[in-house]
Amino acid sequence: MSEKGETIVRFGEVSFEHSVNKPILDEVSFTVRRGSKITLMGQNGAGKSTLFKLITKAITPEDGDIHLAPNLSIATAHQVIPRDHLDLLVREYFERCFDSKVYDIDPKIDKILDAVNLHAAKEKKIKDFSGGQQARLLLASALIQNPDLLLLDEPTNNLDKEGIAHLTKFLIDYKKTVIVISHDADFLNAFTEGVLYLDIFTRKIEKYVGNYKDVVREITIRVEKERRKNAQYEKHIQEKKDKANFFANKGGRMRILAKRMRESAAEAEENKVDVRREDKTIRNFTIPVGKHHIGEILHINRLSVMKDHKVVDRAANISLVKNRHLLLTGPNGIGKSTLLEHLAHNTQDGAKISDGVTVGYYRQDFSTLDFDDTVFNTLESVMGKPNEQDLRSLAAGFLITGELMHTKVGSLSEGQKGLVAFAQLALLKPNLLILDEPTNHINFRHLPVIAKALDKYEGAMILVSHVPEFVKKIRIDETLDLESLKAVKKSGE
Repeated sequence: MSEKGETIVRFGEVSFEHSVNKPILDEVSFTVRRGSKITLMGQNGAGKSTLFKLITKAITPEDGDIHLAPNLSIATAHQVIPRDHLDLLVREYFERCFDSKVYDIDPKIDKILDAVNLHAAKEKKIKDFSGGQQARLLLASALIQNPDLLLLDEPTNNLDKEGIAHLTKFLIDYKKTVIVISHDADFLNAFTEGVLYLDIFTRKIEKYVGNYKDVVREITIRVEKERRKNAQYEKHIQEKKDKANFFANKGGRMRILAKRMRESAAEAEENKVDVRREDKTIRNFTIPVGKHHIGEILHINRLSVMKDHKVVDRAANISLVKNRHLLLTGPNGIGKSTLLEHLAHNTQDGAKISDGVTVGYYRQDFSTLDFDDTVFNTLESVMGKPNEQDLRSLAAGFLITGELMHTKVGSLSEGQKGLVAFAQLALLKPNLLILDEPTNHINFRHLPVIAKALDKYEGAMILVSHVPEFVKKIRIDETLDLESLKAVKKSGE
């Protein structure tokens, strides 16, 4: 990467595999220099998060060496807050970031919360924050450690435009070393100086210098060159094989010529290069509606939101019927995720799902999935009449094949969990679809396919998303801005 300073991370022919049949890295070598800002690229399941775990020594390689600079401090902002941390108070959560007790930690917490643009009471539990606020807490938990090396795993997930701008400025000003996993091109381009590309097929890491968009362009040009070169080799190989077959049939001395032709074809075969295959994209899919429901599916005349850290009731008048799509909007912290959860479980005062309605609920933390169960069982559990052939065929469209089917959901990457959740919805055939930030963790290549499926969905739908480009591709019939709703009038007013 760029020659900024001393090497602080060096991988020397490192190999790692999750299991005997699931290699991730194959004799990978690269270096990271002090003060550099690097993007780690690679498709879902390639092993990007695994690479972070190797750097932090949470796991160890099968072969090769990983050298870190002496006394190098490392902090990671993960994609999701661990479940066993959700009941912690804010102060306790930050105290756990340090190996030893930090005295007078409150001013440090205040400073770092300000850096991520979050105003939070230190006596509040982590689970009581919205998804967007939890994303900021994750980030703050890494930043408060002021590490020599900052590892960020999809840090823009759940952040609104203002939050992303805040984070971008922080990273531009940050004087130490940063490695980021993200699919947000504009965000990455603002500060990236180089790219480490983890190729899921060769299991090698390619190094590139330059800003993010320059590197993506360079990779695209290189792949196209390799394809053209291989096309020339293919033509040469076929010509030599055809001639070899022709001369072989002539017999006598012609057979020697045929042998030379075959050798020339074999040499051209060896000279072909492994073109880096692009990430696979999921197949087009639909989320069918099983039993069609007559009349109103969901009615809302009152709902709860957060205002100045307090739950308040707001008046609404929403009636969702078949083929009606509702977009819920509002700033981080207003309680969108909490509201969706209450609506999905029919526990929201002032809202009622009609009897007989099947609800499909996509949660951004995937807690609707059983992390201890296999992918196969998770998908089969929502089918009315289990049919293994139909299940496997649909799952394959979501790139869920082979060993993945018998893997525990908790072992999957966050992106793969998202695909399992969508596959489950397609098998469930719901009347009402409730989606909480469905773009989080998903490879950007899949998003147009998912948007198309949601656009064509014929049931009732409630969507929360902070990605305008995604929402634009989906038919929205009604938008409900939670911030603009009026207070519920009390009796007598």
